[in-house]
Order: sequence, then C-alpha cells, then structure tokens
Amino acid sequence: MIDNNGVLLISHGSTLPYGEVTFNEIKDKFIDRTGFATEVGYMKVSQPSIAGAVENLKDKVDNLNKITAIPVFLAPGIHTNIDIPILLGLNPLETDPRCPDGNYPEKHYLSIADDVDFDGEIELLPAIGSDDRLLEFINKRIDESLSDSELDENAKTGVLLVSHGSRLKYNKIFISELFDKFAKTTDYPCNFGFMELVEPNIPTAIKSLLDEDEIERLIVVPVFIAPGVHTTNDIPVILGLKEHTHSHSHSHSHEHGHHHHHDLEVVDFDGEILYPEPIKADDILIDILVEKLNNSL
Repeated sequence: MIDNNGVLLISHGSTLPYGEVTFNEIKDKFIDRTGFATEVGYMKVSQPSIAGAVENLKDKVDNLNKITAIPVFLAPGIHTNIDIPILLGLNPLETDPRCPDGNYPEKHYLSIADDVDFDGEIELLPAIGSDDRLLEFINKRIDESLSDSELDENAKTGVLLVSHGSRLKYNKIFISELFDKFAKTTDYPCNFGFMELVEPNIPTAIKSLLDEDEIERLIVVPVFIAPGVHTTNDIPVILGLKEHTHSHSHSHSHEHGHHHHHDLEVVDFDGEILYPEPIKADDILIDILVEKLNNSL
C-alpha cells in the first residue's frame, strides 16, 4: 500500500519560524516510523500550501492514487471541519458560521488558495482529540518543570492546563475532557484555563486554584502542539514572565471577519511559575499520528 499512497500532515501555519521547524521534525519522525511518503501542508501563511504539498507528494510517489490527510490539530473546529476540507476540494463537515452561504469574500484565504490538483482518493482523518496519551505529555512536562524548580520538593505545587479557546464548542470540550482525565489521575491541585475567547481565562483559573489551595509553585502546561506567538509571547505575558511591550492585536482568521484582541490580563501570584514547552515533535505525538494512520489503512 505504501507504493501508491502518500500522507499529508496539515498545520495552520505561522508568521514565526518555530512552527515550520516543529512540523519538519514531526514529518521526519513520522516518515522514519511509517515509511510513507509524507509532506506537510499549511492552511495559510507558511509554505508549502496544502495544494503545494500535494504537488510535492505527486513528485515523490509514482502513480499516487491515495492521500491520507491528517490534520495535526488537537481539537476539531472551523479549521478541521470547514477550512481544511474545502482546501482539499472536499465537502465541509458542517455549515460555516462565518459564511453560511459558502460565498467567501474575494480576499478570503479560502478564495485565494490554489485548488488541489489530484484525481485520486483523499481521506481526511479527524483531529487528535483528548487522547489518553496526552496525559503522558502533561506528566512529562510536569516532571521536567520540577527538575528546574528553585523550590524544594515539599513546596505545594499546582498545575494549570492552558488551551487557546474558541468561539465554537469544540476546543472547550477537548480541554474539559482532557482535564477531567488528568484530574482523576493526579495528586496535584489542578485547573484549566483559556488564553482567550472562553472562560475561565488564565488569571481567573489561577485565582480559583489559589482560593482552594495554598499554592507555592504553579506549573502552567501549554496544551499546544507548536511554539508560536501565543506560547512564546501572549501566555508568558499573561503569566507575568515577560513584559508586555506592545499591543498585540491578532486576527486569528485572517480576512474572515473573526477579529479579536488579546487583553493580556496579568495573573496575581507571588509564587514560582514554571512554564514548560508545548508538545512539539515529542514521540508521544508521533505515536498518536502513526496510530491514526494505521487505523485508516
């Protein structure tokens, strides 16, 4: 099956270089594990585009007749259910709340994207979801953080899981399910919060945690795949780990009328805050992606 099949790993894309570095590492590990010809395609901003990545697969695989498209997104949402299917030339999985009639503005990224030129089968897999193995990632980051702590091992420690947030229900469902699993398996006082758009925000979630326990050390685990503006700037500013030097106004959807502004309210906590890295190309993520592929074959 490998001979005539290819895999397309799909990412959002970022103006910062971290995302492309991370996804190239993910791609290389994935190829080592599976042997499949694999390319990364970006929805926007980064290159290659999804259409460009398909062309790269066609160049690599003689008589390519099937592409398995894996969105490397933790939670489903507008991107996985609407944007990516459209960019692949497939039917969206639900009606777009931004543009219910499907007639996107002339400069919308779905309007200006190149069409995918492929006559074979494209199978689009779902987002990762609250896979139990993500608990391994969380616990791994907790252990790494504790090894860097300046406090002794008896310091009362709390854990906060942080997700992006979305106006749609999917992101909150994802992090809520993951947190429920984590809370049942850990002895640490814990909570979860969102960077924006959804309550509780990070300061509110931390305050709630502090009201219940006398926390001396707080480990804030970013439940994100790749580093980017949010993990390297916005969240550190909210946590008081980095100075807010400018107003960061971010149009998350890029010309689709879904603008929002990061207020970046800073937390009120005098203890130690430890802030580990996101998932990146961790072997745990590769295990999940490989299993998704194997289950589809």
